[in-house]
Amino acid sequence: MTEQATGAHHPQPRPRSGGHHSAPEQVTGAQSLIRSLEEVGADTVFGIPGGCILPAYDPLMDSTRVRHVLVRHEQGAGHAAEGYALATGKVGVCMATSGPGATNLVTPIADAHMDSVPMVAITGQVASKAIGTDAFQEADIVGITMPITKHNFLVTKADDIPRVIAQAFHIASTGRPGPVLVDIAKDALQAKTTFSWPPAMDLPGYRPVTKPHAKQIREAAKLITQAKRPVLYVGGGVLKAQATAELKVLAELTGAPVTTTLMALGAFPDNHPQHLGMPGMHGSVAAVTGLQRPT
Repeated sequence: MTEQATGAHHPQPRPRSGGHHSAPEQVTGAQSLIRSLEEVGADTVFGIPGGCILPAYDPLMDSTRVRHVLVRHEQGAGHAAEGYALATGKVGVCMATSGPGATNLVTPIADAHMDSVPMVAITGQVASKAIGTDAFQEADIVGITMPITKHNFLVTKADDIPRVIAQAFHIASTGRPGPVLVDIAKDALQAKTTFSWPPAMDLPGYRPVTKPHAKQIREAAKLITQAKRPVLYVGGGVLKAQATAELKVLAELTGAPVTTTLMALGAFPDNHPQHLGMPGMHGSVAAVTGLQRPT
């Protein structure tokens, strides 16, 4: 799990307990899941109940800190979570049951991966002993989504739920943001466990680079100053890093025309004389031509 970072920054989930460990408390895995969501600061979950995720819905309905939004299709839950994340800067959360419920989340998970949207998708899975037996409404959603997530987890023990949720939110929101899937077996949701927060979080393979490399910046500056016809091709990372003011300064210092990707629309003023618009099939002729001309 070595996710390349783009320098984008999202607020990291912080325990609401102020960092003090709460005393272990006897709960079900499902209660542990909802308590964990409360502790990482999740306030809205978009989803549809179904067989394997159903144990999570009783404690979810009892929660005073997490609101559930019932959608009409799991794909809508995933896209709603994306919209929530883009509008708030927080991690979007969606929830679905096993099999067809989980596979209906594939499109929004892929979309979140392509657009670097922080999202945690929580899916129910058949009982741990039934995994791999072609059980009713069983799908290997961990395997299916492996190419389109920053990371994903299969949880078969209730004791692991707080740690996995904390790790999932951390991975989704740090470095280059993206989607993380947490697949939880039904018997893990039903089993008794102890809940304490915050959990020990050890991610030795995850070290996103968020500080720019000074030598690379100097080399880029040299290339820009030497270029005869430089064009700034701006991506959505500028918005995620809240660097629109710095972009404007750079553009005006260099005098380079600016093109923006779809995800960067709004990062540079549309009425600025150096703004060429968006390139591509649905973009402007000026932007496409500006990128096609040699520098």
